[in-house]
Amino acid sequence: MEDANDTTERNSILLGLFNYTQTHLFLFSMVLMLFLISLMGNALMIVLIHEDPRPQWHTPMYFLLSQLSLMDMMLVSTIVHQMATNYLMGTKSISPAGCGARILLFPMLGEGECFLLAAMAYDRYVAIRHPLRYPILMNQKLCLHVTTGFWLPGVVDGLMQPGATLSFPYCHSREINHFFCEAPTLTHLPCAHATFFKFFTYVCCLLLLLIPLALLLASYSLILAAGLRMQSTEAQKKVFVTCSSHLAVVGLFCGTLLLIYVRPKSYCSVAHDKVVSASYTIFTPVLNPLIYSVRNKDVKGALRKWL
Repeated sequence: MEDANDTTERNSILLGLFNYTQTHLFLFSMVLMLFLISLMGNALMIVLIHEDPRPQWHTPMYFLLSQLSLMDMMLVSTIVHQMATNYLMGTKSISPAGCGARILLFPMLGEGECFLLAAMAYDRYVAIRHPLRYPILMNQKLCLHVTTGFWLPGVVDGLMQPGATLSFPYCHSREINHFFCEAPTLTHLPCAHATFFKFFTYVCCLLLLLIPLALLLASYSLILAAGLRMQSTEAQKKVFVTCSSHLAVVGLFCGTLLLIYVRPKSYCSVAHDKVVSASYTIFTPVLNPLIYSVRNKDVKGALRKWL
């Protein structure tokens, strides 16, 4: 039978985001409140989209929005659950299995959401630029292909990272100065050289973030160009307001991921990394249902009916 001390020694120590002070207790309470708001807001969006029988809810736009809500729920649950459990129970230990699960899920959800945001931007471009051909250009078959497409890169990257990261020998301290397990943080701990793996991870993250970001910028550039050609000032204003709010979310999520994964080593700062990581793992899942739906008359009408 395996000795409990051996198991404990293989566990990693998450130093966390908060200390046990009055100020940090208040900040932790705020994070916990945002976590609950995010879960309720995204769950409500999924319920409204899938339970309302009206045909406008069964279009690609709302299907992609429901996928975004699902991803946000999974992302915030994956990160905040472990952080809250450790803080409330006064423990900092995390098992190799728990750490590996988060190393797998985080790139799968983070990179998948970047590609999903790009698909949503393209969907809005087609709806604005080709409204009459929209049902043909964005049909159900294409939506299924798009769904597979934005899940696949993250799944492949997520499956590669845990095995490689956790296979390195950790002969010194296993303290992780973070509030969740992610590959870039753990690659600084092994006593063996992980130069090739660090370079490989850097290149993969660079490609998997820059590709959807380029697609996003291209789609929103085309949307803005189409908006400028509109005759109605009111229609132009609506397009610009929608694009600006969506780009704010994209900038917050994809921009902070770029800061963490593809910046030079000379700019590394543990405290800075924790704050940046909190912005895209905690705050963005709260903002997404608000930004993408609060100005939507279908959502507001369905919410009033449901209430």
